[in-house]
Amino acid sequence: MDVKTISPPQTSSDWDLDSDLTDPVLEGDFDDDGKGLRYDPEMVAARYRGRFWHVAGRLFDIVFPFLSFFLSLWWDRRTGSVQKNQRRRAVKMREILTQLGPAYIKIGQALSTRPDLVPPLYLEELSRLQDQLPPFPNEVAFRFIEEELGASPGEIYAEISANPVAAASLGQVYKGKLKTGEAVAVKVQRPDLLERVALDLYLLRSLAIWVQKRVKRLRSDLVAILDEFASRIFEEMDYSHEAQNAERFAHLYGHLRDIYVPRIYEKYTRRRVLTMEWIAGTKLTNLEAIAAKRIDARYLIEVGVQCSLRQLLEHGFFHADPHPGNLLAMDDGKLAYLDFGMMSEVKPYQRYGLIEAVVHLVNRDFEGLANDYIKLEFLSEDTDLTPIIPALSEVFNNALGASVAELNFKSITDKLSELMYEYPFKVPAYYALIIRSLVTLEGIAINVDPDFKVLSKAYPYVAKRLLTDTSPQLRNSLQELLFKDDRFRWNRLENLLRNAKGSEDYDLANALNQALDFLFSERGELIRDRLVDEIVKNADLLSIDAVQNTNAALSDWLGLNNGKNNGKRNGNRPKTQPMSDQDRQNLEHIKRIWAIVQDTPGFDPMKFVRLVPGLLAKPETQQMGQEIVSSLAQRAAARLIRNFVLTGENVPSGPVIPPERRLPPVGR
Repeated sequence: MDVKTISPPQTSSDWDLDSDLTDPVLEGDFDDDGKGLRYDPEMVAARYRGRFWHVAGRLFDIVFPFLSFFLSLWWDRRTGSVQKNQRRRAVKMREILTQLGPAYIKIGQALSTRPDLVPPLYLEELSRLQDQLPPFPNEVAFRFIEEELGASPGEIYAEISANPVAAASLGQVYKGKLKTGEAVAVKVQRPDLLERVALDLYLLRSLAIWVQKRVKRLRSDLVAILDEFASRIFEEMDYSHEAQNAERFAHLYGHLRDIYVPRIYEKYTRRRVLTMEWIAGTKLTNLEAIAAKRIDARYLIEVGVQCSLRQLLEHGFFHADPHPGNLLAMDDGKLAYLDFGMMSEVKPYQRYGLIEAVVHLVNRDFEGLANDYIKLEFLSEDTDLTPIIPALSEVFNNALGASVAELNFKSITDKLSELMYEYPFKVPAYYALIIRSLVTLEGIAINVDPDFKVLSKAYPYVAKRLLTDTSPQLRNSLQELLFKDDRFRWNRLENLLRNAKGSEDYDLANALNQALDFLFSERGELIRDRLVDEIVKNADLLSIDAVQNTNAALSDWLGLNNGKNNGKRNGNRPKTQPMSDQDRQNLEHIKRIWAIVQDTPGFDPMKFVRLVPGLLAKPETQQMGQEIVSSLAQRAAARLIRNFVLTGENVPSGPVIPPERRLPPVGR
């Protein structure tokens, strides 16, 4: 682990607390069923509602340092000494957040990943909040180990470091070795942690209630958002729950290429002590050290993005705190995830809604996007979308520019914020943690590569899911995306296929099998009918195009395009109705689609050939074939009537051949 050893502080601070301050009554209040800590806002309120002076003292401890800090910033601007004092102010900000405790440290950790928002000196100081906080005394930590595991550290571990090697918001880490020889990280929780966190959450929730009642323009449910965040923090304070999270995370994502999840040793893990495999690695933000090890930091960011997509959109179980201290580049080039305390879940309908929203945004389908906001609970079902659709179009078209690659998650949230006060949008509680996770990850990516755009890396996966997922909701979305006004939008299929082939686990043959299964199912009847129309229309256009090209080639070969007489004879020949620009564009899309399919990794013509016998045996295929042949025959007959009967001419549709160049009859 790329951290330096931290010696105990020489002076006392708010973190240097004795374990006697731990309140077992408070712990029992939130763990009365023995299943781990859980957040109950009513129970928290009941505990602190009657403790006025205790609450007032904590409020003063919070307000006074911030007030003093902002007065200092104001004075720096007034005296023109902003640059001169910036380092000192950045250090002071870090110290304030450190002294205030876990809730505020997490705010600082989130800010430390945003080089696009925070000046470099502040970034440097805030990044120390990730694992370089003041530790608490060793004797307290070792006593916690003995209380939780039933034996002293010397009896449990073959080795354990004399001092913590890292200290974070909720605990500190020692390097040790089991008696069986495995190197481990031993994480021990801070004393009095639950008391401090519960009191801060009570104050923040009281403030949220006050703001929500008095600020009428605020439509987001601040209280629900805070409760969601508080629930995750309470879970994070239970290391037994974190161990379960880590094992679930490893099961779902540990098999992904270049993703590594450390092993948890359950035998040596309890609520305040966690023992896990020791990971030697380097923070993704330490670019010089990563480069010295010949590791491609940009590639690891892409690995992290792909893993996050699967967390959010595939299984719904996601890491809600991916700051640089929790993501390490291992010496073998893998990306290791650490700290599984703050996890959250996205429900299936929310996952599908997010996929649909990304697709509609990329394709500039703002009517679809507006409906997605209803599905995702940003808008109520009775909302009038008439004024919202053009507003979305105006805002996001300006943000998108020429390419989706120009868009990032921060710009999406910023643009959505512009609409929040004009239209009845509200931010659902679950969304806050998703955006926190994505924006944090994007901040790390920007630090590695300022031009990195998460959405441009995400869309291939989204396209792959839309093409291969068998859920009814995404199948309906695919149908809505590809069909409009009874016309098939070949350009969108081309865009999906081009992006999907960039997803490393995209299986073209599997996608085709799933598409055919759906096409020939009862739910695919509408698409079959529309597909027959498209096949007939485009086959007819291709045949017309082929005839026109053949006629032109024969005319050139026979010299019929020169001379006035020939021109006259050609003028008498009935002409095929020219193709529209839209029809020609569709034909070009079809040609490019076939080229994309051929260029997709894993393309094997024989796999397609082997599908033919089974397809031909299906009654639906035979019915489609009959409809296609019948429709093509009707079109050919109609064209024949139009060309010869209605014009009153009986002239062959091919080029007129002069007598001297005609071939003799067969048999002479």
